[in-house]
This record gives sequence, C-alpha cells and structure tokens, in this order.
Amino acid sequence: MNSTLRRTWAEIDLDALTYNYQTIRRKIGKDVRFLGVVKADAYGHGSVQIGRKMQELGADYLAVSSIDEALELRNAGITMPILILGHTPKEQVDRLICFNITQAVTCEAKAREYSAEAVKYGGTLKVHIKVDTGMSRLGYICEGDYFEHGVDGIALACNLPGLDAEGIFTHFAVSDEPGEDCEEYTKHQFQLFRDVICAVEEKMGRSFRIRHCANTGATVRYPETYLDMVRPGLLLYGYGEFARQWGLRPVMSLKTTVSTIKIYPKGTKISYGGIYTCDQTTRMGVVPYGYADGFFRTLSNRCSLYTGEGLCPQRGKICMDMCMIDLTGKNSVDVGSEVEIFGSHQPVEVLADLAGTIPYEIVCAVSKRVPRYYLENGNVVEKELMLRF
Repeated sequence: MNSTLRRTWAEIDLDALTYNYQTIRRKIGKDVRFLGVVKADAYGHGSVQIGRKMQELGADYLAVSSIDEALELRNAGITMPILILGHTPKEQVDRLICFNITQAVTCEAKAREYSAEAVKYGGTLKVHIKVDTGMSRLGYICEGDYFEHGVDGIALACNLPGLDAEGIFTHFAVSDEPGEDCEEYTKHQFQLFRDVICAVEEKMGRSFRIRHCANTGATVRYPETYLDMVRPGLLLYGYGEFARQWGLRPVMSLKTTVSTIKIYPKGTKISYGGIYTCDQTTRMGVVPYGYADGFFRTLSNRCSLYTGEGLCPQRGKICMDMCMIDLTGKNSVDVGSEVEIFGSHQPVEVLADLAGTIPYEIVCAVSKRVPRYYLENGNVVEKELMLRF
C-alpha cells in the first residue's frame, strides 16, 4: 500500500481470527471438516489474507461466490480446496478444472452443461450438489411431490461423465432465528436433507464423501447437523449473538481520526438539510468517514462514535466523505485524535441494530478505499489498499 493518508482504516486482528477458528474447531470435534466462508472479500476482511490464514491453520475448504473470487485466491498462492457457491458459466469449466476449483451444481440443466464441457476439455470437474430443502433459492427441489424427481435428478448428475460428485449440501433458512416455528422448520430441512442423501446414495450404490449444511446458526444451535463439514460465516469473524455465546472475538475494528474542529453558536444548523440544530455553543468535530466509506446514511443523527473521552453523538446528515460528531465537553479530543467507529468499545452490532440491518451488511459495506491493516501479536504485518495507483 503506497498511500500514507491516515484517514479511515480497518484493523484486521489475525490473532482473533486464529482464536475463533481454534475455538470453533474444538466445539465441532476433530472428525468434522471446517469450511471457511470467504466470499464477498471475506465479508470485507480481505479474502486473500483470511484465506491464507485459514490454509495456515489447517482449514479443509474455503467457499466463495464466483469464479473470479476463486481465481483471486489461486493467484495469491492459496492451494486448498475452494467451493464456488454461485453460478459459473459453462464456458469457464476448463478454468475450474485447470485450477482445481469445486463447483456447486444446482439443477439438471447446469449438471448437463458442466458435464459436456468437462468431457470436451478432457478433464473431471469436482462438484457439490445443492439441495433446496426450504431456502427457496438455489438447488434441486425435493420437497413433497418433488422428492422422487429431485432424487432422480441428483443421481443422474452424479453419474454424468466428467463430473466427480464429491459432496452434497443444503442451506438453512432460519437456523439463526429463535422460536419453536424456526426450530421446527430447521429440523424439517435437516430431515429432508438426510432423506434425500439416503435415497440418492441408495440409487447410486455409493456414498458422498462430504455432506454439509451447518451454517453459523446451526453450528451453534444444532450440533446434530454437523455431518462431515460445517461452514460458519459470521461466526468465524466473531460477530453476532452466537459469537458472544461461544466467547469469540471480533476480527475487524474500523477507525478514523478527527480532521477539523469548529465552534458553532447555539442555533447553527449542521450538514445537508439542516436536520440537526445546535442547542448550545457546540464544539463540532469533522471526521473523514462517510457513506462512500460504508457509513450508512440511514444512521444520520442516530448513532455515536467512540473517542478517548467516550461516545460522541454523530450530528446532521452523513456526507459522502465525512460526517460530524459533537465534541462538546470532550476537550482532550483534538485534531488527529483517533476515533473508533466500531470495535472493542462499540460493537458492530450496535450500528447494525440502529440501521435496522445485520452485522454482515455493515462489515461488507466497508469500501475499497478504506485500507486494511493486518495485525498479529499487536504488530502490523501487512497493509492493503484496494485503490489502484
């Protein structure tokens, strides 16, 4: 990273990541594989650095959403198995095979296309079959009257030339939600998944090598769903109620600095639209953190940022590149003082709740112009700025 601008930055604690991984490993047991979800740039944490650490720690698989994300990892020297959860055009099958990337198969049409391309290329494409047990998104539909048709379609895919059906998986819709209805729905999904596996394996006369369905919620709440592999997402990064239950540590902290301080008289309106009016002589700080950095505008005038003297209310509408915070009475906070947006003093869940969203969205929204600092043992071991120079 060539930029020396100390503007807004994210600190990625690789020690916390290691702790979380090792803690989850102990919880799931030594016989269960671990898939680290690193799609969407590892939820904003940096897929290459997180993937590299997962490989170093001994994880069994990584998951991404697209071939571009997979190739980014391969080009960075990451050699461990990678599963693409989303769609890959048939024209890219040769690259999947060449780079040893596993592809999700979600329907008969895609299975046939992938098979034909693999045969044409003269190779074998490793695939995981996706079963739709109630997420109603991707996968072979096997519910109710569709059961036999779904089972037949999956068995057909597994026997197509050029495909190696290593695994089968599904995704839970409400495993992270409380209540008897959600518990019943999750257990129904799991039972349907097991029934599909049993029927397909009986029809094929052989077993899948990897069966997986446990996302973050299921990893914590439904240990019976572990099967051969778990794939925790947000849990690995230490956010949310389930991470708190297991004592995991947040991996990302987002920080900025005070760039300007001005004194305004009572009655002064602040920022676009004048939605905040100073009710007294006000010491107002400007921080270089705005919606282009990932600060949701919906949080305008509703949240606080943390300084060395505690929380300071954000005032007025959040701008593209900056926002204002009320430093009245916080006289030791000066130009250049560090400000925590979220981290050890203010959990990301606080901002997520105020914005009416989930922590995933907050961390994924941290934009590419925010440099990432990677720390181990308290020292910066790598810096990355995604902007091109």
